[in-house]
Amino acid sequence: MGPLIWIIDEEWLDYEDEIRVLEQAFPSCAIKKSGYDYRGDLDKFGYLADAIISQIYVKLDAGAISKLEKCKVISVYGGGYDRVDVLSANKRGIAIAFVPGYCTDDIADYVMSCILRANKPIDSYGSALNDRIWGLPAAGKLRHRIQGSRLFIIGLGRIGRTAAAKAKALKMEVSAYDPYVNEEAMDSMGVRKYDSLEEGLGEADYVSVHARLTSETEGMIGIEQLSRMKPDALLINTARGKIVREKDLVEAVTNHIISGAIVDVVAVEPPSFDEPIFHCPGIAVTPHVSYLSVESFKELKTRTAENVVKVLRGEELKDIASV
Repeated sequence: MGPLIWIIDEEWLDYEDEIRVLEQAFPSCAIKKSGYDYRGDLDKFGYLADAIISQIYVKLDAGAISKLEKCKVISVYGGGYDRVDVLSANKRGIAIAFVPGYCTDDIADYVMSCILRANKPIDSYGSALNDRIWGLPAAGKLRHRIQGSRLFIIGLGRIGRTAAAKAKALKMEVSAYDPYVNEEAMDSMGVRKYDSLEEGLGEADYVSVHARLTSETEGMIGIEQLSRMKPDALLINTARGKIVREKDLVEAVTNHIISGAIVDVVAVEPPSFDEPIFHCPGIAVTPHVSYLSVESFKELKTRTAENVVKVLRGEELKDIASV
């Protein structure tokens, strides 16, 4: 009898890529699936799982992890694993695997799309046409051209660096705040380093958040920081919703402290859709899709399953979370 692999997810429509990888490695493996309300299945069969494949929204806390009798790895669909109690898992000899870098270009492309949309809002002229308005009167408030505009990146990891390169290709001026990247490294990318988050915010036309969610970064952008931004600046968040204080962002946009925001992440996911951020004019919310393309989706599913195979075979795996 092969290993029992337990998938906990409610988002994917199929698991063809994962099953192909798992069955090729372990022809006699058993694969079972549960939704986000998995606790009942944990007691029925999940406690015997040799490996878990988990959607990023699934909370695997110390209580759930303590019941796992055979588990060797929890492989998370994504580059983040903030809902898994890594410390508890590690104490039980369970590796936490994740998939960094699979959607770097896709998210950077999303950021560029936000900047282009803000600069040339081609989907917003319907009312002008309905009112038979043409030319300059239809344009509304003019924005400065993208060339020469300033992009400030918070978190200069893989995605932040790729966004910087794409912005440089548009001839934007790029700066960043990242305490873990030195000035020499930023200089080599043509990026200006700010040691102060607030100073960088104050200079930017566009701000893009790419920091990892940690105890240090949670809530790092609130009304005080947003008030440092230019009144016509745009905030873009594709990282984690809790990095930006959602209530403060709504306040800042509502009171015209900043011009608006485009966010692909919110504080609570999946959301109820009743949260104020969904009903604030000036804030465009997309349903956590910035990472998606045909290529990124296939890579994510395949690598997540491959992480399981490597751990169960005792092979070296570099994409392991630690505390």
